[in-house]
Amino acid sequence: MKLNIRGKNINVTEDLKEMCQAKFDRLDKYFHEEEMDVNLAVEGIEKKVESTIYLKGGTILRAEEKSEDFMDSVDMIVDSLVRQIRKYKTKLQRDRKSGESIRFESLSDDLEEEKESTSKIVRFKEISVKPMNEEEAVLQMELLNHDFFVFLDDQEMQVRVVYKRKDGNYGEIIPTMK
Repeated sequence: MKLNIRGKNINVTEDLKEMCQAKFDRLDKYFHEEEMDVNLAVEGIEKKVESTIYLKGGTILRAEEKSEDFMDSVDMIVDSLVRQIRKYKTKLQRDRKSGESIRFESLSDDLEEEKESTSKIVRFKEISVKPMNEEEAVLQMELLNHDFFVFLDDQEMQVRVVYKRKDGNYGEIIPTMK
């Protein structure tokens, strides 16, 4: 697997690159020729690692971890990605197109002691979206004590979603047609 390693608030040394390559080599048994974006960052005393793998067919595997050491963060990321592959194995196989990159034969059945749960939608909820700006939407989200809030942008009259990020800030999802 080819790694694209970038750093934020850190100089990415060759030793750090080699350590990442060695740790992420564990994923080589699942992938053919995929590329992974790896972002390393220093936030105070914490070392943050984000990884993103874009698979054919539009599937994205992403993980983010923080710890006091880059090695620990990368180990946690690799474990998280392996769990994602196991969890979504059935879905990924079903959506798999010719030339798909995940090697499912590398996931032995005896390693999968976790129950394969088939997620399904168990509740439908209709909501009325009201025109408002982002600040009002964030306020409504906080008042409802939710992690996200769907609203109608009062300028463009388009559906938007605001959400609370792990770092305590907020994000906005703007749907587009491609």
